[in-house]
Amino acid sequence: LCRFMDKKLSLKLNGGRHVQGILRGFDPFMNLVIDECVEMAPGGQQNNIGMVVSATGSTGSRV
Repeated sequence: LCRFMDKKLSLKLNGGRHVQGILRGFDPFMNLVIDECVEMAPGGQQNNIGMVVSATGSTGSRV
């Protein structure tokens, strides 16, 4: 993930959510910090949601 730091990403999250933003940080458990985050809602609507921490939770799979 280091090569994606400070770059704009498009992410699909659990529950069918789609967000775009700039990767500001991450940890070994794949928790992500996304800045300037925009939720891409159905119908083309975009919702600015600011900074987001996407946590994998305790059931995250490991490879």
